[in-house]
Amino acid sequence: MSEIDALSFEDAMKQLEEVVRKLEQGDVPLEESIKLYERGAKLKAHCERKLKEAEEKVARITLGPDGKPAGIEPVEGL
Repeated sequence: MSEIDALSFEDAMKQLEEVVRKLEQGDVPLEESIKLYERGAKLKAHCERKLKEAEEKVARITLGPDGKPAGIEPVEGL
């Protein structure tokens, strides 16, 4: 497992925001810019995977005739 794979969604987003900030400043040497860009791409992909996993876990609570929760069903369209 890579260091990025071990990150939570929130930690990965923070690191991605930091990468973007550094790249936007424009004062980073070319070689470092390339490394930052590659890291940013990996962080972005990690965040997308984490979001997809979360979406797959989302379920809608169904209510019975008495208005009380009767179970759950997957959200449509996933």
